[in-house]
Amino acid sequence: MLAKGQTVIQYMEQLAPKHVAEPDDRIGLQLGTLQKEIQTVLVALDVNEEVVDEAIQLGADLIIAHHAIIYRPLKQLQTDTPMGKVYEKLIKHDIAVYVSHTNLDVTEGGMNDWMAEALEIEQTIPIHDMHNEQLSKLVVFVPKSHHQEVLDAVLNAGAGWIGNYSHCSFNIEGFGTYVPREGSSPYQGKEGRMERANEVRIETIVPHTVRNKVVQAMLKAHPYEEVAYDLYAMDLKGRSLGLGRVGVLKQSMSLGELVNVVKDKLDVPSVRVVGDLDRTIRKAAVIGGSGGRYMNKAIFRGADVLITGDVDYHTAQDALAAGLTIIDPGHNAEKIMKVKVAEWMQQKLEEHKYATKVVPSQINTEPFTFR
Repeated sequence: MLAKGQTVIQYMEQLAPKHVAEPDDRIGLQLGTLQKEIQTVLVALDVNEEVVDEAIQLGADLIIAHHAIIYRPLKQLQTDTPMGKVYEKLIKHDIAVYVSHTNLDVTEGGMNDWMAEALEIEQTIPIHDMHNEQLSKLVVFVPKSHHQEVLDAVLNAGAGWIGNYSHCSFNIEGFGTYVPREGSSPYQGKEGRMERANEVRIETIVPHTVRNKVVQAMLKAHPYEEVAYDLYAMDLKGRSLGLGRVGVLKQSMSLGELVNVVKDKLDVPSVRVVGDLDRTIRKAAVIGGSGGRYMNKAIFRGADVLITGDVDYHTAQDALAAGLTIIDPGHNAEKIMKVKVAEWMQQKLEEHKYATKVVPSQINTEPFTFR
C-alpha cells in the first residue's frame, strides 16, 4: 500500500511542526498537490534543475526540500527563465514540492541537533530561544484492572516528560459512580442501576506537540464506552525550542583539530576560520545555514567557537575582537538533512506498513568550487 501525499506530510510535520518556524518563513507545500499516492519521495537540500531531473529519473512524486523554491512573490511565471524551466518540469511531471525550513532547524531531533551530534557537542541548549512548549495536565479515571495498560499507553505516546525525567505521573485509587442509561454498553454494570467502580486517577503532563497522540492512545487503551478525562492548560512552560545548539565538546581539542572534525563530519572540502588554531575549544555553538547574526548570543552562552555558514567580513572582525573563534563550513553543510530526513521518514512509513520509498538526493547543490 502506498502512502497518500497528505500522510507523508503529516509525518513530516511530526518531525518538524510548522508552528515552530520563524514568522513569514516560506514553508509547506509550494507546488503541486498532495491529493495522490506517493511511490517515491526525494529529499533534497535545494531544488534546481538537476534535482528535478533526478526526481524524474527516480519516478518521484514528491520532493521534500529544506530551501524554498518560491521565496519571493512571483509576478509572472515564464518558462524560458532558469527557475521557470524548473517549475515547468515539476508541473509537467506532476512532482509536488514541500518545504521544511526553520521548523526543521528548530525542532528537537532536527537539523541543528544532527549537526551537533555529528560534531559530538553534548548537553546542548538553543543558541537563540524562539518557543517555550505549551504544557497541559491530563487527568483520566481508569478501572483498576486497566490502570497499567492505560498508563503505559499515555506515557509511551509522549506524556510525562519533566526536564530530563520521563514517565512522570501521579496515581491515586478511589471509586467512581455512574448509572448506565438506555442504549449504553457499559464495561461494568447494568442498565439503570447505580454502579460503584474501583478506579485509579492518573495525572501526567502532556506537551502540546503530542497532545492529540496521547489522547488517542489513552482512548484506545481505555475500556470504558465513555471516558472521563480532563485536559488543563498550564502556566508552567515546557522545553525551550530555538535556533542553533550550544554545548560542550565530548573531548576538548584545539581549534585546528576541530576544523578537521568539521570537514570530516559535515563532509565539506574546506572551511574558513577566524581565530588562533592552537586555542583550546571546550564549548561549541553550531547553527545551520547563515548564523553569523547570532554571534553575540553564542558569546553570551559562553561558546569558544561558532560553527556556521556565510559569515561576512565585518562579523568575522567583530568575533575576532570579542574573542570568539569561528569555523565557516558554508551553507551547504546543511546537506546532512538529506540522509537524516530520508531515514526518519522511511522508518515512519515502514512502521505503518506503507510501501512508499524515500530517497536522499545525490545531487551536489554547492554553488562554490574550492581550489
